[in-house]
Amino acid sequence: MPVLTRLIPSPVVVDISCGAMDDLAGLLADQRISASGKLAVAISNGSGQALREKLAPLLPDADWYAVADGSIDSAVRLADAMRGKRYDAVVGLGGGKIIDVAKYAAARVGVPMVSVATNLSHDGICSPVSTLDNDNGRGSYGVPSPIAMVIDLDVIRDAPARFVRSGIGDAISNISAIADWELSHRHTGEQVDGLAAAMARTAGEAVLRHPGSVADDEFLIVLAEALVLTGIAMSISGDTRPASGACHEISHAFDLLYPARSALHGEQVGLGAAFAMHLRGAREESSLFAEVLRRHGLPVLPEEIGFSPDEFVRAVEYAPQTRPGRFTVLEHLDLSTDQIRDAYADYAKTIRS
Repeated sequence: MPVLTRLIPSPVVVDISCGAMDDLAGLLADQRISASGKLAVAISNGSGQALREKLAPLLPDADWYAVADGSIDSAVRLADAMRGKRYDAVVGLGGGKIIDVAKYAAARVGVPMVSVATNLSHDGICSPVSTLDNDNGRGSYGVPSPIAMVIDLDVIRDAPARFVRSGIGDAISNISAIADWELSHRHTGEQVDGLAAAMARTAGEAVLRHPGSVADDEFLIVLAEALVLTGIAMSISGDTRPASGACHEISHAFDLLYPARSALHGEQVGLGAAFAMHLRGAREESSLFAEVLRRHGLPVLPEEIGFSPDEFVRAVEYAPQTRPGRFTVLEHLDLSTDQIRDAYADYAKTIRS
């Protein structure tokens, strides 16, 4: 009997542990990612400088590049600066913006990318997507997934708690995204990749039902693993479907309509997921989402991130335009402005009771 298998794109290294960053040079050499130590390291202008002082003696042959922001222009400038220097790999050392810039730049120069995350704000730390600011607001660009993933729990504990909590919202939004994917399968015939869906849903459920908090190493490990698994799920499916549905459409609408006021990605998608679950009639699940988000200090109402109910209604109405061709509960229901307003009032009343 033939054994039918498929290759799964994934990092060759995933190290989630205390002190992981101190072993970075040895890990890269031992895994043959950069035996020569010839690396380009992208860091932020702020907190990245302290990390450079700590790691520079451990990476004597690395060149260090300060990244100004999370824009497409910064990513192109980084790629141009690295071009022709024959690096073994690019290391993105920092939060989501730095890692997204490094992923894009690595793709442009054709070298592997190593993700060294200093917070757990969203699944971009291991995804095949770079989300970068551009002239039209913000765009998502397909890139190769990181070849190695390093998360030092000692560093994560020092990150602002809000940035770590944001990853909770992004992880549990997987559950809403999978519900949208399955809805599309029933109504449009879109194929669901069962393995990718299983990985993304399992990642979301692990975070949703864990009793711990960002103060616990055990919880941080579960959250980090969930974000890594979500990134791999997207690589398996070949798109963002396992982690992006109505929840992300609503978040993208916030970013485009209110670019100067948008909150953290995980805060927005967590709120979007709780509302989307309410829209599809899953009231118990929506209430559970709200309970968990609230317990972790994440927003469950737009007012908690500086938006009025009317602005939220406008974002929900605009949301389907952010991902043309994607079918979610928003496209399925095709609600009018007044219907969205009524649905939001019912959602707010339900989660407050």
